[in-house]
Amino acid sequence: MLHVKHREEARVRTTRISWTGIGSVETIERCTTEYSDDGIRIVGEVDGGDEPCRYAVSLAPDGTLRHATIASGDRTTQIEHVDGAWTVDGEERPDLAGATDVDITATPATNALPIRRLGLAVGSRADIEVAWVQVPSLEVRLGRQRYTRVGPRAYCFESRDHEFRRTLTVDADGFVLSYPGLFERVTGS
Repeated sequence: MLHVKHREEARVRTTRISWTGIGSVETIERCTTEYSDDGIRIVGEVDGGDEPCRYAVSLAPDGTLRHATIASGDRTTQIEHVDGAWTVDGEERPDLAGATDVDITATPATNALPIRRLGLAVGSRADIEVAWVQVPSLEVRLGRQRYTRVGPRAYCFESRDHEFRRTLTVDADGFVLSYPGLFERVTGS
């Protein structure tokens, strides 16, 4: 008798989001997120501003960063996070050892990473460190941030290095709807 193994098809859910950058730099961004049993993959492109920016972020099922690729102009940066160790363009970065997430300055998409991973209750807060990627230079350095959940779909975001604070509203998946003064979700996305 021939035994045939049936592989269960992986369930994949895809969402598409667009944001417009407001304030001093006007941009339009398109982002696609794929959710599967293997984790989350976020791919986006930001047009406008100083230089176009493209990014791809891969997360493990528990929300921890696996890999990120960020491109701006003719520059590309590869970030890996494996077993707590960080590399940037293949070089070990012990200065990022405490980081748990990546934050790409050109997009609000990466704010969803800690929001989803932390799962904070309303009134709770968490201090985190991130691999902070500056666009367009693609310089990567350690950043200190705080997220405080102030409502069912609202978070006070603070960049503790730069004394920056905004209250973000998010959708059910943790992606930004409104980031006052910087980004707004395009209606219908």
